[in-house]
Amino acid sequence: MLRRIERLLVDLSIAAVLALGALITANVLLRALFNSGIPDSTVLVAELMVAAVILPLAATTTARAHIAVEVIADRLPARVSDGLIVFGSVFGLLALAPMIWAGWHEALGAIEKGSFFFGELHLPKWPGRVIFLGGMVVCWLRLAVMVVGDLRRMRAGLPLTNTDGAA
Repeated sequence: MLRRIERLLVDLSIAAVLALGALITANVLLRALFNSGIPDSTVLVAELMVAAVILPLAATTTARAHIAVEVIADRLPARVSDGLIVFGSVFGLLALAPMIWAGWHEALGAIEKGSFFFGELHLPKWPGRVIFLGGMVVCWLRLAVMVVGDLRRMRAGLPLTNTDGAA
């Protein structure tokens, strides 16, 4: 189930990137050719960027594709390296918790107050806040599932990394 949600979020982030490209291209062409533009394009770009960056985080976490210091970690014994992987995941859970809490309060506040961006279109603020919160929650859930799985593998004596050091 979590993999399906991650796939959906990746697909939505791809759609956001495509929409960003189309929006920026259209805005540049309108400005160059007709001295016009798309109303509130900067707000739309900012909100689409949130989707493009945040939504694929859980899939990135599943692939263990976050930035890592492999120069040092690859030289450590497998058991130590595995311990560092679990430590990093637990640290990630702790680091995401306040972001989820803040995202919850931001999303709830934007919905309750009916906040909107000042501009021609008066776009609501809540969609970007909810997208941020949803992406963070799914990433936190994926990380929690991975920590449990990694701890089980370590207890069973199975390595978390391949022989070449890749996860």
